[in-house]
Amino acid sequence: MEEVKLGKYQHYKGNMYQVVGVAKHSETLEEVVVYKALYSSPEFGEEVLWVRPKKMFFEKVIIDGLEIPRFKLVE
Repeated sequence: MEEVKLGKYQHYKGNMYQVVGVAKHSETLEEVVVYKALYSSPEFGEEVLWVRPKKMFFEKVIIDGLEIPRFKLVE
């Protein structure tokens, strides 16, 4: 599986995030990516922390028939 590089990533929908690290689920030991929103959301607030399974973070999604990364390292 891909190595997680710390830095700024762009979600395929356009929002920017800062990956701050990798954690392990306490029950399953599955690796999850910990990342922070670099925008303010009326629903969730500012600089919200999120986690997503590492496998899902690096998976491809199909948009308009094209396979693209869910998150792309930009910096």
